[in-house]
Formats: sequence, C-alpha cells, structure tokens
Amino acid sequence: MQAHPLRIQPGQDLRDALEDTVRQLGATAAFVVQGIGSLSVAQLRFAGIDQPSELRADLEILTLAGSVAPDGAHLHMSVSDADGRVLGGHVARGCIVRTTVEILLALLPDHAFSREADPQTGFMELFIRDRPRGG
Repeated sequence: MQAHPLRIQPGQDLRDALEDTVRQLGATAAFVVQGIGSLSVAQLRFAGIDQPSELRADLEILTLAGSVAPDGAHLHMSVSDADGRVLGGHVARGCIVRTTVEILLALLPDHAFSREADPQTGFMELFIRDRPRGG
C-alpha cells in the first residue's frame, strides 16, 4: 500500500478531482482513507433515493471515505452546516470545494478495481482482482 496525500482546491468538483487524480497517478485501485475540508455545495444521495439532494451552504466535511477504480468511485460523506446539523450519504458529482479538501488516498498497486454490473444487486459494484507483480 502506498499513501498519497491530496489537497483539492477551491471551486473544484470533489469527485471529479479525486477520480482525475487516481487516473493521473496510473493507479488501478485506491481507497479514500479519510477526508476533511469544506464545501459550498454538496450533492448527496440519501439511502433508498435515486437522485441526489443538493445542499447549498457553508458545509464542513466530517468524514469522507470510499473506493476509487479507474472507471469510477463509490464515496460516502457526512457534512455539517453552521448550526451543527449533520447529513450524510453517497457522494454525487457537483460537490464544490469551498476552501480546501484534504484527503489521504491509499493506493493498492497489487490490485485492480473495476465497476461491473452485479446481477445479484442490480447495481454497478466493485470487483477486485489481483494484479501480477512485475519483476
């Protein structure tokens, strides 16, 4: 496992920036160990709901975690507003960084992740494969 700290800049889309970074690093498998920071817009899909809900406010990221494959990410996040109310869910595109987002990525060079249709769940799910070591 290789640790890779990352800072995402103001105005960037959190999910796009994270997925782009993993692709630029040439990583085939990564996990977001933790993330903190702030957003001006959060797009969160709550449990059992098909479409994300938009939250527009000064938001603090309390937790951010998930897996990142070359063909997409599966991320969950909790955020709090100025009154301390906390909401959380699945991270959709459109989460806009307010001041910063700081992330610790764990790159897994011995593995390859992909998102594939799973007939059991009906969703695009994480498939994990071992990558042969070069030598």
